[in-house]
Amino acid sequence: MNLAQLLLRSARWLPEQPALAVGSKAVRSYAEMASRISRLATSLRIKFSLAAGDRVALAMKNCPEYYELLFACWHAGLVAVPMNAKLHPREFAYILENSGARLCFVTPDLERAVPNGMSVSSAAYKKLFLEESSVPAEVAPDAPAWLFYTSGTTGVPKGAVLTHRNLLFATQAYFADIDRLAPGDSILHAAPLSHGSGIYGLPHFAAGALNVIPESGHFEPDEIYALLDHWRNVSFFAAPTMIVRLLASPAARSPANLKTITYGGAPMYVADSLRALELFGPRLYQLYGQGEAPMTISGLTQAMHAERRALESCGIARTGVEVAIFDPDDAPLPPGETGEIVTRSDCVMAGYWHNPEASERALRGGWLHTGDVGSLDDAGFLTLRDRSKDMIISGGSNIYPREIEEVLLRHPAVSECSVVGRPHPEWGEEVVAFVVCRQSVTTRELDQLCLENIARFKRPRDYRFVESLPKNNYGKVLKTDLRRLAGAVAQ
Repeated sequence: MNLAQLLLRSARWLPEQPALAVGSKAVRSYAEMASRISRLATSLRIKFSLAAGDRVALAMKNCPEYYELLFACWHAGLVAVPMNAKLHPREFAYILENSGARLCFVTPDLERAVPNGMSVSSAAYKKLFLEESSVPAEVAPDAPAWLFYTSGTTGVPKGAVLTHRNLLFATQAYFADIDRLAPGDSILHAAPLSHGSGIYGLPHFAAGALNVIPESGHFEPDEIYALLDHWRNVSFFAAPTMIVRLLASPAARSPANLKTITYGGAPMYVADSLRALELFGPRLYQLYGQGEAPMTISGLTQAMHAERRALESCGIARTGVEVAIFDPDDAPLPPGETGEIVTRSDCVMAGYWHNPEASERALRGGWLHTGDVGSLDDAGFLTLRDRSKDMIISGGSNIYPREIEEVLLRHPAVSECSVVGRPHPEWGEEVVAFVVCRQSVTTRELDQLCLENIARFKRPRDYRFVESLPKNNYGKVLKTDLRRLAGAVAQ
């Protein structure tokens, strides 16, 4: 089934029901959304001569036009390529080239970062709604719908091909595991629509619920509390750092209209979970997933949050999902043994875009190999023991050290470097770079180099200039030692 039908079904059933709001004001009914995405889909096919399977990129902060374009792409049989609005211009350029996007839409704040994009505030964009309505394209269930670009362990992002089947499965798993939804329910999109929050809009559109975008376009604790007071039966997806900020806000309170907070994307300390439960009550759902199996590997239900032991885990396999632990030879391990977390379900990606070697490695044996290390107990609760390779998770965003290391090594004064994460009370982790120099260099110079090549949120927050990097007998840098040093520095 074409994912556009999720919205169109609600439009036939509840045409006057509000579908989108900005802040406290509803801006689109379901009938208006259906009409706009249909006309926009017609324009995409006719005005730009786009054919089924062509890619359309979105470099946009959260706004109503985001969902218009996303559903219009699917309506027209096209593939959406949502991009993190915080990326560097060079990172946008790489994704646009790698995906072969025929067209890119941008919000006004990103016009300079993506110079060939069409602004959704332009007169040209407004003219795209002048075409006649059209019927949704027929698409195969396994046709690509969304190219999700992950941060690459090699410093090069890979496009996870998410199909209509994948995203429909994630939508149905939301209903099965997290919440039953109905018209009059709401979801706040304070986290980026290019990631998990965007996917969790789908079950809300399918149920005729309201999707609310903060006026700021991002996460501000005071604004979130105000919107929780205004709308009813409100849910939202949050990174753990966002929950910590809500707890620390002077406006912190237990909102009567709060339905569910779904959180994930990074580990949540048990102490923070307990504080959140005390303030918000039994309204927390923890999820574990990856871009390659979006939002849908395991989950810790609202009821499970009542048991402290369970808070140390990331729950049980989602409905229709298998999770196992494999040893280095890809043989399954018994309960209690630690190994690589693998999963299979209809939510697992079709593969990486134009990267058969990486696809074969990740999907060998019919399982998605997550690269994460963990264990399962006798009851099926999954506990993460370590994270994928040396990945740093800061503010819910994945940061791969090698990407930063390669940029730092471009400086002629840098002979060696190694990047690790260290705990941060608000963001979960922050980036620390250990640098060996052959001549004098300032942190300002290294900062500038990073800002010219990668997104601001990836740059190191601390530089440690050292004479040498700790290594084992094979010459491999001992990042465990560096993380210990970085943690000691933070204290």
